Amino acid sequence: VAALKSLFVEFEFNSLGKRIFGDDFKAGRGHAPVATPPVKSESSPSSNPVENSSPEIPAPVANLKTIKDVSHEYKIADTEEKRRHLAALLEAQPAFCFDTETVGLEPREAELVGVSFSWKPHTGWYVPVAKNADDALAPFKSVFANPKIEKVAHNLKFDVGVLLAHGIEVASPVFDTMLAHYLVEPDRKHGMDALSEQFLGYTPIPFSTLIKDEGELFERTMRDVPVEEVAEYSGEDADVTWQLREKLAPMLRERGQEQVFYDIEMPLVRVLVDMEAEGIAIDTRALAEFSIELQKTMTTLETQIHEMAGGPFNLNSPKQLGEILFEKLNLDSEAKKTKTGQYQTNEQVLETLAPKHEIVRKMLDYREATKLKSTYVDALPLAVSKRTGRVHTHFSQTGAATGRLASNDPNLQNIPIRTQLGQEIRKAFIPRGPDFLLLSADYSQIELRVMAEVSGDPGMREAFADGLDIHTATASRVYGTALENVTAEMRRTAKMVNFGIIYGISAFGLSQRLGIPRKDAAMIIDEYFKQYPGVKKYMDDTIATCRAKGYVETMTGRRRYFRDINSQNGTIRAGAERMAINTPIQGTAADMIKIAMSKIAAAIRDAKLKSRLLLQVHDELVFDMYRTEEKEMRALVEDGMKNAIPMAVPIVVELGTGENWLAAH
Repeated sequence: VAALKSLFVEFEFNSLGKRIFGDDFKAGRGHAPVATPPVKSESSPSSNPVENSSPEIPAPVANLKTIKDVSHEYKIADTEEKRRHLAALLEAQPAFCFDTETVGLEPREAELVGVSFSWKPHTGWYVPVAKNADDALAPFKSVFANPKIEKVAHNLKFDVGVLLAHGIEVASPVFDTMLAHYLVEPDRKHGMDALSEQFLGYTPIPFSTLIKDEGELFERTMRDVPVEEVAEYSGEDADVTWQLREKLAPMLRERGQEQVFYDIEMPLVRVLVDMEAEGIAIDTRALAEFSIELQKTMTTLETQIHEMAGGPFNLNSPKQLGEILFEKLNLDSEAKKTKTGQYQTNEQVLETLAPKHEIVRKMLDYREATKLKSTYVDALPLAVSKRTGRVHTHFSQTGAATGRLASNDPNLQNIPIRTQLGQEIRKAFIPRGPDFLLLSADYSQIELRVMAEVSGDPGMREAFADGLDIHTATASRVYGTALENVTAEMRRTAKMVNFGIIYGISAFGLSQRLGIPRKDAAMIIDEYFKQYPGVKKYMDDTIATCRAKGYVETMTGRRRYFRDINSQNGTIRAGAERMAINTPIQGTAADMIKIAMSKIAAAIRDAKLKSRLLLQVHDELVFDMYRTEEKEMRALVEDGMKNAIPMAVPIVVELGTGENWLAAH
């Protein structure tokens, strides 16, 4: 019974659970955790590699409690006297949790409805804020600014952004339960409701029940909800988050994640708040003109494709395209089909077919133009804030398990740079005014340099130390030829191998990418490992360590767990091995740029410069640079990026300035 209940909770089989266990069964909205691979103790080695585990993750819980089942006390501070009393109580605490309630999810523009506080389980306070009445929060300004009190929140960046927009600074130290859980279980969901169910066995009040009143045709906003209901909802949020902090803080310590949490992730929160508030200017007129040109290009391509196909068909229909390519033109007699019986026509399939027929190449061009037009050229002008006239992306610290930042609403990290069409979009990103230029700072081949550092391979380190082009140097070694005799084709192959090795590429994968027989690809990889034996040793050691410990680490100590590393299924195990090899490389590069961002932002602030950090796009930072500050900015940006993590391998940062993003890159 217990095992079946646990399974139903894990997969959220509520209906089945009720049929078997009764109507009181409830699995909840969150996920049930699957135990991560435990850690072998260094101090007491065991013959069993999965003994002496890291802090245990709670087991799935059925029949979760709700606010009706738990005694609690949430007070409302709705007078000046009560607010001053609450502020005095907060000043006396070493730490407290807070949560903002707003109308809207854009922190700079959202209307603030209230703020809740908690510093003891099952208790809390709610401070309602009338419309345009920020003075209600005046007693709390000194509390939030107090550097001796830790401020706790879930998704801290949002709450800090909201308060900052209302004139309240939230000073360090801070603690974000969402980011704490992200470091403890990077591959899991990090929402407060899910964590509450996982760690506390408790389901918080659903937001939907608050804004949907029975009998009402339209949803209410948080401003329309009675204060008593908001106080119950918001007080519970602060209370639950406080309890989560008490669960997660020890886990950070026990899993060795305190340094990553306090030295990398927490300082970055305020940097991202400021970047999101800054936004970036775009040339909407240029995008409008480019949209017209793209439409003309798409129309021309459509005509050409129809002519090659021998008649019209819907280019956006995978079914019709598959029939043209594989039945009419017979480009692949062994073409794969989907579960529904259609031919596969995804980008990878088309890339493989591209050398066989011009219609495929034209189709790839058409898809690129269509995607750029809909995703960026037509969408970016709609994302311009009416208040600031700039585009404000949102950066997520929990978007990737490797530690990389993600950008969304709009996503500015996927604008292609290698194609001419993608470059036209970058042209539309411009400085804030005539006194500014855009400054782009880009790590050069950072993941390969990290690989050279962590593997210690002498050949790879020597190439970087001598300032050689690593792909040319690799081609020279693999093909046994002098540097000056390396051809463009040799370099292309070497580049594919260099980057492929980081991602655990196989001979089959390399043969697919290069369009060569698998035997030839295997020979190239074998020769690569002969020339760079340290890389092969790093890969083997990493997999062995992961199998024993259940996790891998970046140079800073950020961990990622792989419970499939010892899977009996070869395909699943191979996938885990590839990710285990890549994570320390990509994760270290991600940590480097995060550290650099915090250092550079602090340097700009300390020097009282007018220049501002605007964007982070993988290995690149983009700044609005005040023209007269160019010398100072170049120096502090290069220093911040080069020295983020001390390495023996030289780190190279490429800097450029221009009247638009493309010109600066």
